[in-house]
Amino acid sequence: MPAPSFAQRIILWQRRHGRHHLPWQNTRDPYRIWLSEIMLQQTQVETVKSYYLRFLSVFPNVFALARAPVTQVLELWSGLGYYRRAHFLHHTARRIVDDYHGTFPETEQELTELPGIGRSTAAAIAVFAFHRHAAILDGNVKRILARHHGIEGDPTQSSVEKHMWAVAETLLPKNNLPAYTQGLMDLGAQICTRTCPDCPHCPLRQDCFAHAAQQTALLPSPRQRQTIPEIPFQLLVIRHQDRILLEERRTQKIWSGLWSFPECAMGEDATQIVKQRFGLKACDHVVHTPVRHRLTHRLLIMTPVELHVAHERLRQTNHCRFYRHKEALSCAMPTPIRRILAKI
Repeated sequence: MPAPSFAQRIILWQRRHGRHHLPWQNTRDPYRIWLSEIMLQQTQVETVKSYYLRFLSVFPNVFALARAPVTQVLELWSGLGYYRRAHFLHHTARRIVDDYHGTFPETEQELTELPGIGRSTAAAIAVFAFHRHAAILDGNVKRILARHHGIEGDPTQSSVEKHMWAVAETLLPKNNLPAYTQGLMDLGAQICTRTCPDCPHCPLRQDCFAHAAQQTALLPSPRQRQTIPEIPFQLLVIRHQDRILLEERRTQKIWSGLWSFPECAMGEDATQIVKQRFGLKACDHVVHTPVRHRLTHRLLIMTPVELHVAHERLRQTNHCRFYRHKEALSCAMPTPIRRILAKI
């Protein structure tokens, strides 16, 4: 009797040891599957659970999401990070309602034409919702393939990734695609982890290159370290009694659509900026310790400057308003800004 194939071992392991009760499992509703796949991009499962359930309670279907203002979507997304996902989610919901009459397209090709849906995400939706024959290649799968097949090189490089896609497609089983796909995700999350993989309990250990060669710590090959730019600036924490000024970010690429403190460059006179931009006179100001926040391709160094003003009569009110502290905390705002607001 021939030994079980790569896919057969994954499927059997998933049925016995995989995850079966996550909030987005046991459904073929493409809306729920799509929502979970977008939320799970670069975000841990435990973090996503509460956001996913809260999001569904407000937007139970694609029509509800498409009708909602993007500000409400961002409020529910606040704290989950990578806010472009929320903008893409809202844009895609409208596309599905307007162009597809609320019915999700079923093929990978059509799905990848929608905002925020890449090849691997499209494949996952196609597999789980429509039982299509498609391969995924997320971070977990890249790690499994690199170790099992001994694939060297940075998985984010196009040539290495292209090779991995080819391997992933050759390993696809003819049947049980949902169990196989979920099994790959579960194996990468539970067994073939980035550090300290649990090789003794891995169903692939018999013919795993990295396990045999004791190279699990070396594969996948690490990315080349790149120096990321540091972006220093001042945050203007403008207060009047128990109220605080927030500004909606409309034109900025970072945190677009979220509420934050107004900003100015380092070295600028914060008191003068407040007067020129808002017509407010600061009675005093306090410079707080800089806060560092790492984004994917840059490091933000934010210096909060707390300024107390005598009144709230703004020279220009477009996208700016004073909030009571509790109200401000309920706004859609980036996590580091929320932390600064909670401390000050």
